[in-house]
Amino acid sequence: MADPYQNNVYHQGGGDPYGTYGEGGDQEGYGYQGESYPQEEDAASDATEGHDDEDQMYEGEYQGIPHPDEVKAAQRAARAKARQDQAGATELEELAEQYEDIMEDCGHGRFQWSLFIVLGLALMADGVECFVVGFVLPSAEKDMCLSNGEKGMLGLIVFLGMMVGAFIWGGMADKLGRRKCLIWALTINCVFAFLSSFAQGYGFFLFFRLISGIGIGGSVPIVYSYFSEFLQMDKRGEHLSWLCMFWMVGGIYASFTAWGIIPHYGWGFSMGTEFQFHSWRVFVLVCALPAITSLVGLMFMPESPRFLLENAKHDEAWMILKNVHDTNWRAKGQPEKVFQVTHIKAPKTQEDEFIEIQSATGTAMQRWAVRTLTLCKLVLKNVASLLGPELRLSTLFMAIIWFTMAFSYYGLGVWFPDMIKYLQQEEYESKVKVFHRERVERFHFNFSLENQIHREGEYINDKFINIQMKSVKFEDSLFEDCYFEDIESTETIFENCTIRSTVFYNTDLYEERFIDCRLENTTFLHNKKGCHLDIDEENDVLIYLVSFLGSLAVLPGNIISALFMEKIGRVKIIGLSMLISAGCTFFLFLSFSQAAIIAWQCLFCGVSVAAWNGIEVITVELYPASKRATAFGVLNALCKLAAILGTSIFASFVGVTKVVPILLSCTALVCGGLVALKLPETREKILQ
Repeated sequence: MADPYQNNVYHQGGGDPYGTYGEGGDQEGYGYQGESYPQEEDAASDATEGHDDEDQMYEGEYQGIPHPDEVKAAQRAARAKARQDQAGATELEELAEQYEDIMEDCGHGRFQWSLFIVLGLALMADGVECFVVGFVLPSAEKDMCLSNGEKGMLGLIVFLGMMVGAFIWGGMADKLGRRKCLIWALTINCVFAFLSSFAQGYGFFLFFRLISGIGIGGSVPIVYSYFSEFLQMDKRGEHLSWLCMFWMVGGIYASFTAWGIIPHYGWGFSMGTEFQFHSWRVFVLVCALPAITSLVGLMFMPESPRFLLENAKHDEAWMILKNVHDTNWRAKGQPEKVFQVTHIKAPKTQEDEFIEIQSATGTAMQRWAVRTLTLCKLVLKNVASLLGPELRLSTLFMAIIWFTMAFSYYGLGVWFPDMIKYLQQEEYESKVKVFHRERVERFHFNFSLENQIHREGEYINDKFINIQMKSVKFEDSLFEDCYFEDIESTETIFENCTIRSTVFYNTDLYEERFIDCRLENTTFLHNKKGCHLDIDEENDVLIYLVSFLGSLAVLPGNIISALFMEKIGRVKIIGLSMLISAGCTFFLFLSFSQAAIIAWQCLFCGVSVAAWNGIEVITVELYPASKRATAFGVLNALCKLAAILGTSIFASFVGVTKVVPILLSCTALVCGGLVALKLPETREKILQ
């Protein structure tokens, strides 16, 4: 029977912590010196590259404070002793301990910061995707003449795509690799986001946004799993929390660019009446830039060595770890430090052997079919293992926390701006002008009509030429021998009216605008395609300002949670943040103005982001490497399902009552916060 580890032995002697590679340190293939240099791990500041601390005296030496290197050496010795005492430790547990030692030797420096930026841009693309449709809807609905039902479907389709994408890409990342799956996911997002900006019909636009969402849905589970596997234990919580800031940056970027681009309706071109490319389409293209930039950066990043080791690719993992080590220590001004790791245990799984055996037979199509079928089986098996005896309780608790947090966060995320728009509409309608039984004969209307109701009026031989009608309603009125030309309208209807011998030329007044009307000898000529309006007036800057402030309010909470993630612990941060967020939503009962709602929105976003940071960090740490991305993908898919339910339910109560949304969000957050306190603390846990 063949050795399952293929002679991959991890040497850990007394004097040389890793030993040397081969017989004299001179083994062909890696070509590095076998000399051993004294290592001072993390002796230089992570943020200061090229700085040499060899000539500086440690400040705490005379105060009896242990040097950080001594602390790390003691921690490593304690882990080694615990491993020796634990006779029943599995090979994977030993690999986890060994991998942590190696990452401590590699240090935290230039490589991690480069990867931080690249993966942060991918996370930023996910944040942008959540805002795109909301910002373009006021304009897109005019170009495509969308009904309320179609607008609602367009808003939900992105979350549906992201839900499917999180499940698919998360599962595949544990079998095919983090980097490879992230590249494919971002590529799909970029291609279909580009196509959606040119789609003229509602059906194509909906389809392209769905596929774009499936692509970007893989970014969150893969990014956190990928980055965590390049971090040592004492850096993990803090730097994963800093990574979360890119989601906030995505919201700010989307708000800022929407504010600067969409109101400029002339930023585009048209080819007749069939093809329109207005400013909101330019905005859709600009929103793809973070994903494109991240995609380019990923071409220069390596695969996760932890994933490679889990899949018995020892040599590739060794080369990547050596590159990480050398990159960091050269940047810190210590190029003489030598990567002294030789071999690492890399168990080979039965699943890998099954794929290899089947791949060697049959035609190319048969091999592809076998690989695809095998991959699907392995992914589903991995998903099912999340409910196994060891992980069942953790998965249940995490599912409750993810669901309750997302239900409240995304639900209120829709409710806040909708309530503000509702209050604006109420104020607008309170200023409506009502005209009753007016008779207008042989009059030329050359001025716009806005926020008016005309009841039982008579309009005889009148002309309505080159004007706008905004929020105008004609009830029980008579139009006879009238002429309408070059009319642009919004929320304008004719109800129970009689229209005789009247011509509508080059207007956007369709049959749907005439409710229970009698049309006698009426002609419609050259009706406008689409519902083109004066976008400068239709896009209130408050929409962008509210989203911008909500995203900006996340900054303080993000900074505080990052600084205290290692000191307070993940569990306490999640529990306390969710309970405080519940208190914030309860005080919405006292909000009766737009300013008050905006203020509570900012406070809620600032507090809830700390809970999100803790949830994402602890999700990474609770699951082993072979199931990490899968678990994150399943939980993130559940999060998007909660977002769909939350946005649908909360939006339906806007203008009806605010009691139900507030009580629902409070209850969900309190339940999630209490469950979070039952989770095990993972801040001093080796990444399995």
